[in-house]
Amino acid sequence: NVGMEPKQCDSLLRALMHRAEHSRPVLDLFAYVTEGVLHDPNSPMRNDELYIPILEVLVESPLYDEYDRIAPAYDLELARQNRIGNVANDIVYTLASGKTGRLHSIDADYVILMFSNPGCPMCREIIEEIGASPLINEMMENDLIEVLAIYPDEDLEAWRDHIGDIPQSWINGYDDGMRITQERSYNLQAIPSLYLLDSEKRVIIKDGTSVAQIENAIAYFE
Repeated sequence: NVGMEPKQCDSLLRALMHRAEHSRPVLDLFAYVTEGVLHDPNSPMRNDELYIPILEVLVESPLYDEYDRIAPAYDLELARQNRIGNVANDIVYTLASGKTGRLHSIDADYVILMFSNPGCPMCREIIEEIGASPLINEMMENDLIEVLAIYPDEDLEAWRDHIGDIPQSWINGYDDGMRITQERSYNLQAIPSLYLLDSEKRVIIKDGTSVAQIENAIAYFE
């Protein structure tokens, strides 16, 4: 329901899940459908905040045994990372020069955090959209916003081959040792993935793919 408050959505989803618990087949079906809608990386309705109450019911359900709970427990751990309104997990990034930096050390009113892969067509589209945004570019010129692009995988040769894909005005780094993946500090199921953070690195937008959404959020807070 578009007009529903977050707490109302949470309560409604929990109520539906508890009703589904009267039957294991019904619970399994509800879990399958909601995973496809709220968790699948290709779903336009992907939303961790709505998926969390469903996962919490699944991991606590008496209809599930220890083995059944492994997958939802794993997804729940990831979904609870970097929730909207919370401070984002810090990231240590490495530049092409070998110099390192930290996400939390970036001094700006806003930070756009983008996880990308070299040669990714959708990543290229988002890069072009950010580059074409009058609002974002004006804010960059006034040192009000920084864009941090992070490559989270291990093929550094491919990353170096595509360094030119990232604008020089951005911070372009990689995750040395793939610590983000190992520590599961961010959900990298879908790439590209955009986060908008405020000056205190609190999450305004989580795991987005829309530059327009970022522009609207900045305009709202400004």
